[in-house]
Amino acid sequence: MTAEQPAWKEERKRGTSKMKGLLKFITCGSVDDGKSTLIGHILYDSKLLYTDQEKALELDSKVGSRGGKIDYSLLLDGLMAEREQGITIDVAYRYFTTDNRSFIVADTPGHEEYTRNMAVGASFADLAVILLDATQGVLVQTRRHARICAYFILAVNKMDLAKYSEERFREIEKQIEALKAELGLENVYIVPVSATEGDNVTKASDNMTWYEGKPILSILEQVDIDENQEEGFYLPVQRVCRPNHQFRGFQGQIESGKIKVGDEITALPSNEKAEVKGIIDAGKEVTESSRGHAVTISLDREVDVSRGCVLVNNAKPKTGNLFTAKLLWMDDTHLVAGKNYLLKLGTKLIPAVVMNIKYKIDVNTGNEVHADAIYKNEIAACDIAVSDKIVFEKFKDNHALGSMILIDRITNMTSACGVIMHALRRTDNLTWHEMDITRDFRAQQKGQTPKTIWLTGLSGSGKSTLANELEKHLAALGKHTMLLDGDNVRMGLNKNLGFKEADRIENIRRIAEVAKLMNDAGLIVITSFISPYVRDRRNAREIIGEDSFIEVYVSTPVEECEKRDVKGLYKKARAGEIPNFTGISSPYETPEHPEVTIDTTGKSLADSVDYVMAQLEDLLN
Repeated sequence: MTAEQPAWKEERKRGTSKMKGLLKFITCGSVDDGKSTLIGHILYDSKLLYTDQEKALELDSKVGSRGGKIDYSLLLDGLMAEREQGITIDVAYRYFTTDNRSFIVADTPGHEEYTRNMAVGASFADLAVILLDATQGVLVQTRRHARICAYFILAVNKMDLAKYSEERFREIEKQIEALKAELGLENVYIVPVSATEGDNVTKASDNMTWYEGKPILSILEQVDIDENQEEGFYLPVQRVCRPNHQFRGFQGQIESGKIKVGDEITALPSNEKAEVKGIIDAGKEVTESSRGHAVTISLDREVDVSRGCVLVNNAKPKTGNLFTAKLLWMDDTHLVAGKNYLLKLGTKLIPAVVMNIKYKIDVNTGNEVHADAIYKNEIAACDIAVSDKIVFEKFKDNHALGSMILIDRITNMTSACGVIMHALRRTDNLTWHEMDITRDFRAQQKGQTPKTIWLTGLSGSGKSTLANELEKHLAALGKHTMLLDGDNVRMGLNKNLGFKEADRIENIRRIAEVAKLMNDAGLIVITSFISPYVRDRRNAREIIGEDSFIEVYVSTPVEECEKRDVKGLYKKARAGEIPNFTGISSPYETPEHPEVTIDTTGKSLADSVDYVMAQLEDLLN
């Protein structure tokens, strides 16, 4: 850049008389942009290696790719696969200290396949050093990483290969400025460097005298990471400590502000207020504590607080169950609207559903593009609903309460990481009204326990026939029932839904909500739906309630189902005339732990009903 950036000028005015606090940063960028080399050079030039490490590096470099010259990347590329391929796969962490600051750096992989690894590294960082190749300019991965990171140094590397050309740097600088404008970024430093030769890494380059800014290390030493700290005190509760009946404390790390004995705090989402009675910090009783400290706080009265709640003072994060988030999708399995996950935000873990994919982002243009599904490494904005009120904030206002992950409920793998953009206000004016006539009253009036008998199985397995006969038997016993059949419901309530994955998910969700309402009316509900996905049946169980849900798996094999196929649906599906047909072109996931399992092959209807009724006898009471 031709002129020193304003942030640098401000820093020079303030001076660097005292040592700055710990800085956590990452290096990222495309494959072979020089991330590991940059960090290695910083460590080597700053004399931050032990003698044996330095000697080992020099020996390893003799058989490296630089003709005997020191290969600084070998300090970071620890995996054998990385050394063989010349790329970073894992996230390598290093701790080091200069005269002005302590650092933790994460060297993250550049290949698109390992974007999730990079995102993991970014989640802990205050700042990112994004490298790009001067010979290639801004690439797709550069744009993707810039969208993931909010505050960064953009290092235009390999200037030696570009013959230290100021003209080439200015061309790339224009590309970066356009990217900054597109993303609305402010805190960006742009530095021309050569990581292999050391230009503008730890000291100013003699080869690029036209650059008037600071080298990378100087920026890292002086950058102020506390200037955008959130206002007010807040502490996400990690654990409720109760060693005896006389003490109840709330444990967690203070994420912002400070707290002292006597301060009034508010517990969210309950909104109960109390005074701080005591603070334990590092095993000692103290009168006050501040950001970054892990503490135990006791209050002067009992309040409704558990893990996932947030204690605040002079801060007003939002509480609700609906918000829009920007997600980086990291799962091999694609995302469609309606899928259920576990959401981790702060210390809170709660069931969640992706209600709607608003749009995905074209990484190259920044345009918002319509999408029915999101695939690995794509970025999208989605509406998310959680099962109960939680405490959250916009990421730009509060990093700790504005960042989240989605966890697959079956594999327990992280499916996405994301940041909250804003709350959805569609429920702000809605209140759940408690009625005088309750579910228990209606059940008592009917002399029965409301349940939902959920029949699942392939088309032709015998679900509908069995469900119809079950209702007749229950009615003969004086039970009050309602039968929900798959075809019937699709002709009315769900007539707007097709058979794509997202439509199937929404179909089952609606049925579960209707079944719950009918259970609340005191009825025994019988449903007959293919409901092919484990996660959807699990979600139905959660909506209806564990105590009210009875899963009946009609396990008749597909070969038998085809024999019974009077409509010829299986034949048409095998011919490709019916897409997304369960059991042929769309999967059926076998129930994990059904309450009842029955194979109707070779059984009469009467025998099948008698068997199921016998299994249900205890479950219906």
